[in-house]
Amino acid sequence: MFRELQSKIGTVWCSVMHESLMWPIHGYYECRTCGRHHPAFADGPVAGWTTGRAVKVSASLLLALALATLSRPAQAANVQQGSVPADAAAVLERYAGGKSSAPWMIESVEIHAALPELEKTGCLRAIRRLSLTGGSKYNVLQLSGDRTVKQQVIARYLKAEERESALPAASIAMTRANYKFAYKGIVDDGEHLAYAFQITPRRKRYGLVSGELWLDQRTAAPVLQTGHLVKSPSAFIRRISVTREIGLHDGIVESRLTHITVETRLIGRAELVVEERPLGSAEALQFANLGEEEMSDQDSE
Repeated sequence: MFRELQSKIGTVWCSVMHESLMWPIHGYYECRTCGRHHPAFADGPVAGWTTGRAVKVSASLLLALALATLSRPAQAANVQQGSVPADAAAVLERYAGGKSSAPWMIESVEIHAALPELEKTGCLRAIRRLSLTGGSKYNVLQLSGDRTVKQQVIARYLKAEERESALPAASIAMTRANYKFAYKGIVDDGEHLAYAFQITPRRKRYGLVSGELWLDQRTAAPVLQTGHLVKSPSAFIRRISVTREIGLHDGIVESRLTHITVETRLIGRAELVVEERPLGSAEALQFANLGEEEMSDQDSE
C-alpha cells in the first residue's frame, strides 16, 4: 500500500517537476531526469502528461508539491540569450549553405499512432527502401491496432510523406531563400550545446514550418526542429505540429525521432511518433526477423 502510494506520488512529482520528457517510443515516455517511464497516448493512467495537464491531480497533492517547489527551480533546457555571437552566425552559415545529408537507402521505420479522444492506437513496423527514382518502397513487418487508426492516421501519414517527397527539394529546404532566421540563444539540454534560432517561412507554402531550429555548436548539424506547418494540407485539418529530435554520432545522423500532433475537424486530435534509423544489410535482416517473430506471436494469440 505504502509503496503503491509512493510510486503514484513519484509519478506525479516527475510529471510536475521534470521538463525533460523524451518523445514516446515503444509505448512509453521516458524522463531524462529520473528515468521514470510514463505510458504514452491514451492507453495508460498518465498518458501524454505534461506540466500543464498535471494540474488535474488532487488539490491536496498539488499543494504539497507547490510548497516543495519553492526551494527548487524547474528543470528545463538552459537558453542563454544575448546578441548574435560570431560563432552562432558562422554555424548558421555552415548549415544554411551546406548540402543536406544524403537520404538513407535502407532504414527501419516504427510508427506509433493514436486517437486519444477515441482511446484507439495502432502501430506500424517496416523496412523502407529508397528507389532509384526517388520514391520509397515499404516492406511491412507489423501492422497492428485499431482499424481507424491504421486507415485514418498511419495510412494518411504515409500518403502525406509520399506527397512531400514529390515536392522539389529546393522549395522546402531550410535555406535563406525559404526562411528567416532569428538568433535566440545557446541551448543546453544536458546532451547538446546548440544555437537556437527562430525560423519563419518567407511565404505560406505547404511543407514549410514556423518554429525553432537547434544547431549543434560543434558540427552545425541540426539536433532539433520544432514548430507547426504554416499551410494545412487539407480543409479537414486545423493544425499540424511537428517536433523532430535528431540523434548524432560524430556529426553523422544516426536516428530521427519525430512527434506529430494533428488537430482534425472530424476525429479530434491524432498523434504519431515516428522513429527512423539507417540499416546495414545485417541489421535489416535482424529487424525483419524480429518483425516476423512478433507477427507470429500475434497470430498465435
